[in-house]
Amino acid sequence: MRRFRRLRSSEAMRRMVRETRVAAEEMIYPIFIIEGENIKNPIPSMPGVYQYSIDRMDEMLEEVKEAGIAGVLIFGIPGEKDEVGSQAYASDGITQRAIRHIKERYPELLVIADVCLCEYTSHGHCGLVDGCHILNDETLPLLAKMSVTLAQAGADIIAPSDMMDGRVAAIRQALDENGFIHIPIMAYSAKFASGYYGPFRDAAHSAPQFGDRRSYQMDVCNKREAMREIADDIEEGADMYIVKPALAYLDVVEAAAQRFDLPLAVYNVSGEYAMVKAAAQMGWIDEKRIVMENLIAMKRAGAKILITYHALDAAKWLKEG
Repeated sequence: MRRFRRLRSSEAMRRMVRETRVAAEEMIYPIFIIEGENIKNPIPSMPGVYQYSIDRMDEMLEEVKEAGIAGVLIFGIPGEKDEVGSQAYASDGITQRAIRHIKERYPELLVIADVCLCEYTSHGHCGLVDGCHILNDETLPLLAKMSVTLAQAGADIIAPSDMMDGRVAAIRQALDENGFIHIPIMAYSAKFASGYYGPFRDAAHSAPQFGDRRSYQMDVCNKREAMREIADDIEEGADMYIVKPALAYLDVVEAAAQRFDLPLAVYNVSGEYAMVKAAAQMGWIDEKRIVMENLIAMKRAGAKILITYHALDAAKWLKEG
């Protein structure tokens, strides 16, 4: 008889032989920055998460810094939207100004800039539209232009989430031509058309005004296609890649981690966060145990980087042991 329990006999023993670990320095905290002053709006569907105006974001950034979290993934909510998402690539846009603020006051934090038009367009889609058709090639120059303005503002990493074909190559070329050869791209390579994004659309004011995003985000049924998407993004110049969502796609995460040797991030998305929070508020689950178990599952599947709204809580729990 094999005595497996010998290595489970105490917490010290379990810690010593533990195969998978979660650390604050591997976490990224998503943040929502909105036009205006003295704003800290709670997001009802995401308890504990807020929209901040630039003048109020320091209170959150201080927490991120003190927690030892690697950095933030920034989403801007403009005061005005139009058909072509012009505030996405304006040099004085909300996201660009927020990045400058962060890098001036918290230079040690990594700033990952999400690149997509959905928060900035009046129709809420991730690219330009012609009637009900989402235009791919016509969108690429705008994504490239947005990436350059975000890099000029001080972003450390550019993260295209739009799922237009060819956007990584277009962004890499634009960054290089503008002197940003040192800025890495973290591509949302396998981003599925998921029902888990609902609360985010409330937080970022980015719900599409017609149709849905299934013509450009991935079919939830397809795993092999995700490998092709990731391979293409790497070939086009991605330095890191993301699988999104995380929990329902751990099989994709594991397959990708075994096949590609670039750093793999998972996005533990708003719906996953909201379900845990709701169940915890009802007293149905132990929030700390469930959150940490979920994050461990993502790491165990092969993720190196965890993008999660639980980051502040998880970092605190890690410090407490």
